Amino acid sequence: MNSSSFVVSPLVKMFRPSPCPFHYDFRKRNPLFKASETYETEQEKRRLKRSKGKPRLFTSDDFHYNEATQTCRCPAGNAMWRSGINVKSHNQQYTRFCGYLKDCKTCPLQQQCMRKPPIKTGRQVQFINNESHKKLSYVDKMKVKIDSPIGRRQYSKRLGCIELVFGNITVNKGMNKLTLRGQTKVNAQWQLYCLVHNIEKLQNTMH
Repeated sequence: MNSSSFVVSPLVKMFRPSPCPFHYDFRKRNPLFKASETYETEQEKRRLKRSKGKPRLFTSDDFHYNEATQTCRCPAGNAMWRSGINVKSHNQQYTRFCGYLKDCKTCPLQQQCMRKPPIKTGRQVQFINNESHKKLSYVDKMKVKIDSPIGRRQYSKRLGCIELVFGNITVNKGMNKLTLRGQTKVNAQWQLYCLVHNIEKLQNTMH
């Protein structure tokens, strides 16, 4: 029996267990999947199912940013005003722009740009300052480790060691979120689910 199938319940400081933060775009960075039309098609099908057919929202790549003149235009061609410079976030510095409220309220691309109709402010978007002097964040450093040949071999073991446990607890046991608050109560609830999971594993090995 694979001992990695058992769960050792650590102190839990979050309100729901979640996969590795690099798991979501791991395949997107993999050159084998990047050029795969099948992968992109399936991804779009899943997105449409989750969003109930709503169009994909614009990202910062869809905005026209001129770093030299410090100007920005939205996908609809409207000028945006600079709302902040050297805005710090995740060990990076950004230049932030905001759309004029009057433009965003009447924009024909509003549904593709904003999750909800604007009330107080227009669409906001930010860009990393000066790519040549960009500091690697902790997330970027971890991506480099994971994308290395050794990192990919190690990360591939996650499927057989970790995903089975989370899949069983969240899907079969129905715990897709923790219902209690406070570290003590959250730990107790998580440990109960781990206990049930481990008892089930022991029972399966006896047959």
